[in-house]
Amino acid sequence: MFEAEETMATSGLRDAPLYERLKADIKQRIDSGEWPADHRIPSENELAETLGVSRMTANRALRELAMEGVIVRVQGRGSFVANRKRSAPFMGVRNIADEIAERGSLHTSQVILAQMEICGHELAEALDVAVGAQAFHSVILHLEDDLPIQLEDRFVNAAMAPWYLDQDFRVTTPNAYLTKVAPITHTEQFVEAVLPQSWECRHLAIARTEPCLLIRRRTWSGEHIVTSVRLLYPGSRYRLESTS
Repeated sequence: MFEAEETMATSGLRDAPLYERLKADIKQRIDSGEWPADHRIPSENELAETLGVSRMTANRALRELAMEGVIVRVQGRGSFVANRKRSAPFMGVRNIADEIAERGSLHTSQVILAQMEICGHELAEALDVAVGAQAFHSVILHLEDDLPIQLEDRFVNAAMAPWYLDQDFRVTTPNAYLTKVAPITHTEQFVEAVLPQSWECRHLAIARTEPCLLIRRRTWSGEHIVTSVRLLYPGSRYRLESTS
């Protein structure tokens, strides 16, 4: 185990939030080879006790590292250094309706869910709002020539797009509406291969064994997070590509 003064000093982020400094320290140990692939990361309790940070700080650091693909969290066993994955660049935020139209196909959509929700701790953190704040939740299935191509599971900061639920998302897309009312200035996104959940299989009309591409994305307008979204694509029907 490591000492708090050593690890926090070596991160070079003394003025950054504590969870960011903790993330930087863990990344440095992984990048240096001190903690190789499959090495067990100290638990939240161990980090809190050894470094004198709160469990909430340790939890946020480990959760964000898992979202970034740096570590893998296994329920009942702990957190482990992830095996390195090959990555390829891909395009930024695009309107799927435009993509489909460019291919000469017809875009349609089905609204599965559209409702207001009250932010719990996890959603409040994802949108950087207070616990108890309002957020909008939509789940929309996008189809290309009647073939399901993308399942969009989106949370929206209600303060940034108060009329979100008034839109007819069978006619326009959330992307098209949100880029008008809260123009994107910054994005954060990760892509990974996953197996779909049962309800996702039903809507995408695929088997539980069908590999899928999952994009996790957050967008900002100015200093405020506008949306946190999961985009799921059947692997046999979609690929990510980029040209430069």
